[in-house]
Amino acid sequence: MAENSAVSEEPYLSDGFDSEIDGEDGDLDFGEELELNQFDGLPYSSRYYTLLKERKSLAVWEVKCQFMDSLAKSQFVIVSGAAKTGKSSQIPQWCAEHCLSVQYQHGMVVCTQVHKQKAVGLTLRVADEMDVNIGHEVGYVVPLESCCTSDTVLRYCTDDLLLREMMSDPLLEHYGVIVIDHAHERTVSTDVLLGLLKDIVLQRPELRVVVITAPHMCSKLQAYYGNAPLIRVDNKCQTEVVYSNSNHKDHFYAAVRLVFEMHHTKEDGDIVVFLASSQEIDSAHDIIRQEAVNLSPDLGILVPVSLIPGKGGFVSRHSEEQERSSKPCVRRVFLTTSKGEDLLWAIDNVNFIIDVGVEKRNVYNPRIRANSVVVRPISKSQAEIRQQLVGTTGKCFCLYPEEMQLPDQTPPEILESNFTTMVLFLKRMDIAGLGHCEFLDRPDPEGLMQSLEELDYLAALDDDGNLSEIGIIMSEFPLDPQMAKTLLASCEFDCVNEMLTIAAMLTAPNCFLEPPPGSEQLAVTCHMKFQHSEGDHFTLINVYNAYNQSRYFNLEKWCQDYFLSHTALQTADAIRSELRDIIKRIELPISKPSFGTKSNTLNIKRALLSGYFMQIARDVDGSGNYFMLTNKHVAQLHPFSGYGSKAEKLGLPEWVLFHEYTPSENNCVRTATEISPEMFIQMAPQYFFYNLPHSESKEMLQHIIDHISSAQCKKETRQSIQALTNETAEECQTLQASERCVIQ
Repeated sequence: MAENSAVSEEPYLSDGFDSEIDGEDGDLDFGEELELNQFDGLPYSSRYYTLLKERKSLAVWEVKCQFMDSLAKSQFVIVSGAAKTGKSSQIPQWCAEHCLSVQYQHGMVVCTQVHKQKAVGLTLRVADEMDVNIGHEVGYVVPLESCCTSDTVLRYCTDDLLLREMMSDPLLEHYGVIVIDHAHERTVSTDVLLGLLKDIVLQRPELRVVVITAPHMCSKLQAYYGNAPLIRVDNKCQTEVVYSNSNHKDHFYAAVRLVFEMHHTKEDGDIVVFLASSQEIDSAHDIIRQEAVNLSPDLGILVPVSLIPGKGGFVSRHSEEQERSSKPCVRRVFLTTSKGEDLLWAIDNVNFIIDVGVEKRNVYNPRIRANSVVVRPISKSQAEIRQQLVGTTGKCFCLYPEEMQLPDQTPPEILESNFTTMVLFLKRMDIAGLGHCEFLDRPDPEGLMQSLEELDYLAALDDDGNLSEIGIIMSEFPLDPQMAKTLLASCEFDCVNEMLTIAAMLTAPNCFLEPPPGSEQLAVTCHMKFQHSEGDHFTLINVYNAYNQSRYFNLEKWCQDYFLSHTALQTADAIRSELRDIIKRIELPISKPSFGTKSNTLNIKRALLSGYFMQIARDVDGSGNYFMLTNKHVAQLHPFSGYGSKAEKLGLPEWVLFHEYTPSENNCVRTATEISPEMFIQMAPQYFFYNLPHSESKEMLQHIIDHISSAQCKKETRQSIQALTNETAEECQTLQASERCVIQ
């Protein structure tokens, strides 16, 4: 049975999953005959009945009969409701009951989540409520981690992993009910799933699809699915909302100041602060932790807890000394951003919300092939969801005036992100007959055309626009297409081991930690020990190798000493293992490690250029102003680049290949490695070069091409003359021989 105490290692989040009811379990009398669990055949525990009583108090239970009736009669069912009404935990369980009632003839249940943290948390909670074992009847599948079997009745997974599962099971025949949770988040994967499922149900009439969303999206989904039945879950709680008299110019310090003011009131309850970005979360966490030390003991302990969407685990953890103290009053301050609303579902003691009203979003610009950070107001729907996270006695403090005009909805990600990876996936689905996808909102035509053009440059498409053999293999890797092509090219250039490390390190979070104030020089000294003269990509290999070969008993302590992220390196190690398994599965050759040799260095650069020839820059003035050939923008190397620390000794490289361009973050290119223009000409497709915009750098490359062509032409001419001379000499010898025969 799933023990609730094992839900999380974070001591200050454990009560989020425990929703205990006053009273002794031993007082319950269930009669002489024990009721058997319909999923595993074992008798129910007393805890099951305790949790069942709590479940029935949730708002969603009022519509259970209506939901089960709609599920039996309709292929699509839309469920709309406020936050914390029990939709994400109860509806999948009812779907499992539906599948059980037909003896799983049509398959099991899968429920998608946007965040992997919530997928794992819900699995733990639901297994506890169903009184079954985690990993058997109820399980989860998230990136780099799986806890289920082929017989798992109810599976939680992230939306992107369900999409990848379609590559091997296009009609998702393993499932009888598919639940798309939090459809209003409008991630790219969720939008594509909603479109593909519309086609799948035409081929599988027995399949049931349940879409759980916020109220503002109901009408759009109903129209999209042909007036599918809509079930509304009402939230009877009304939250007190306090608006600011004016817009705060510095919302960050206003929010932090309000945290301490609320703490001084001594009112019970935890605080949730919605900030604009993860950088603000880190800054607020440090400020609250430092200032909390100086607070009066009478106020209780103030504990900051960082909840960053997309990052596993929780950053804040209280010390053991405070744990062993006589249980003083502890107030937690949860710091999160947009899309962090889902991470608060399990926390019951939230009594105060502070909403700064703005968010930072990455918006992809296809013209410069880069993400720009845009600061903008949150939507009305986001504001409503945040206000629903507190109880009837709680308050929501909005740091913006009530009359401020907020957009109705947040723009879907499919309109603001790089679509190339998803185009590659849809091309793969075209092989299975599901290439046509009717989107809720169609992607930007310019971005779509650029994605197709990029796949064509990478040789992923054939002359008819379908996936080539290279494209099919690229789609097997859970990487962006450029990195997948690079990894594929490394098989040709005998540097697979090294490229696996580079791919893993660049896919994982950044491993270099920003040092605390006063430790900057020490951190630079530590990081310089890993630097490689050939470039930042090679430095990443040094870091990974040092991590794996470290003789420290405690690797976490080793990372701490060198200002490296232990979590990021663990993730990179797991990603590398997964990529290596994929290469073995599709039977590609894996070369022996030869890092450090001259030939290996050249081969790594060739493999990198095979995928990233579109990301080349040239130092135009010798002072670090790098001109990017594809978009004609000028940027500098990132301060963390290894070239920055040795520029005075060795000088900056003239030509570099870079991994990422961040125009909004100091206008920098990150992870750069020196290349030669001759190697670029050799590796880049000819038609890509001729499509580059006109520039001085392109003229330089053209001059090199002309010089190479001229030299090659002269060489071919010499070879032709030599061949002609040899042929003439042979003819003369033949003629002389025939004349001798005649004379004789």
